[in-house]
Amino acid sequence: MNVHLNVETFLQYWITEISWNSSEFCNIDRFVIQKDLFWTPDTVVLESIKTEFAAIEPPYVRLYDFGMMDMFDFLTLVTTCKMDLHSFPFDTQICSLSLRSLAHSDDELIFAQSESSQGLTSESQRIFQTQGEWELLDINTSTNNSYAMWVSQSQIIFQITIKRRPLLYIVNLIVPVFCFLVLDVASFFINASVSEKLGFKVTLLLSISVLLLILNEKLPSTANDIPLIGIYCSGVFTLIGISILETIFVNVLIRKGEDTKSEKPATATGQDGGVRDLNNSLDTVTSGYEEVTCILNILKLILMEFRAVTQQHQPKESLCWIRAARIIDVTFTAIYIITIVVFLSLLGKVWIVL
Repeated sequence: MNVHLNVETFLQYWITEISWNSSEFCNIDRFVIQKDLFWTPDTVVLESIKTEFAAIEPPYVRLYDFGMMDMFDFLTLVTTCKMDLHSFPFDTQICSLSLRSLAHSDDELIFAQSESSQGLTSESQRIFQTQGEWELLDINTSTNNSYAMWVSQSQIIFQITIKRRPLLYIVNLIVPVFCFLVLDVASFFINASVSEKLGFKVTLLLSISVLLLILNEKLPSTANDIPLIGIYCSGVFTLIGISILETIFVNVLIRKGEDTKSEKPATATGQDGGVRDLNNSLDTVTSGYEEVTCILNILKLILMEFRAVTQQHQPKESLCWIRAARIIDVTFTAIYIITIVVFLSLLGKVWIVL
C-alpha cells in the first residue's frame, strides 16, 4: 500500500579538511555557503517510489569552524508499506524507512542517529499536528549494515508506528450497517402485511449493498485475509438475505391458507343448490310413489351430512396453514435475534482483542 509522507530531514556531516580558527577571523565560527561548492553525501530512501522536494531544493548549507556541515531538506515521499488490515479500521501499522547511500561503502560514509528515538518521537508528534486519518505513536531508529553487490553499506532505519483514527469509519460505515440490522429485526414486530415487510427488507439489503461498494473502494484487494469489517458487513448482508427468504416462505403459507378459505363459500353454495334441486324434485313427485320419496329423503340426509362434514374440515385446513406460518415466523424471529447477538459478540470480542 502506498503511503504519502511529508519528511523534514536534518543532515549533519564532517569534512575534516575544512576548519579554521574563529579567533583569527573576527570570531566567525559559522557561515552559510552554497551547497554546490562542497561535497554532499548522496542519500536515498529505499522504500520510496517517488521523492520530491516540498517546495524548492535548499541551495545552501551551514559550515562550522570545526569542519561540520548541516542542511535541512523538506521532502514529500510516496513509499510502500505492507499493512495488516485484518482489524481495520481499528488497526495499527508499522512502516519502515531505510536511509542509506547508493555510492559509498561503510568505509567512506557511516550513518548515525544524532537524537534518541524518544526525542525524535516527541519532536515529530509536536510537528505532526494534523487532523488526517493517521495518528503518530512512535518512531524507533536503528543502524546496521546492508550488502549490495558485495559492498557493505551503512544505513539507518526508521520504524514509524501509526494508528488509524476510526471515528470516520464508525460513523459512516459501522453504525449505519448496525442500524439497518436493527431495523430488520424491528420489521418482525410491526403490524403490516407480508408484502410491505418484504419490500422494506429488500430496501435494507440494497442500502447495505451500497455501503459494501464504499468499503470495497477503501480496502486494497491484495490483503492476505478478509478484514473483520468485511466479515461484519457480509454477515449482516447474509442475515438480512435469510430473513427475506423467511418472509417469502411465510407469505407462501399465508396465501395457501387464504386460498383454502376462499374455496369454502363456492363449495357450500354448490351444496345448497343441490338441496334446492332435490326439494324441487320432491315437489314434482306424486304422492303415489312413496318408495321413491323415501329414497330421496335418505339421499337428502346424506347430502346434508356431507355438507356439514365439509364445512368443518375446510376451516381447519385453512387455520393449519396460517398457524404454521405464525409458528415458523415466531421461531425464526427468536433464532434470528439469538444469532445476531452471538455473531456481534464474537466479532466485537475479536475486534477489541486485536
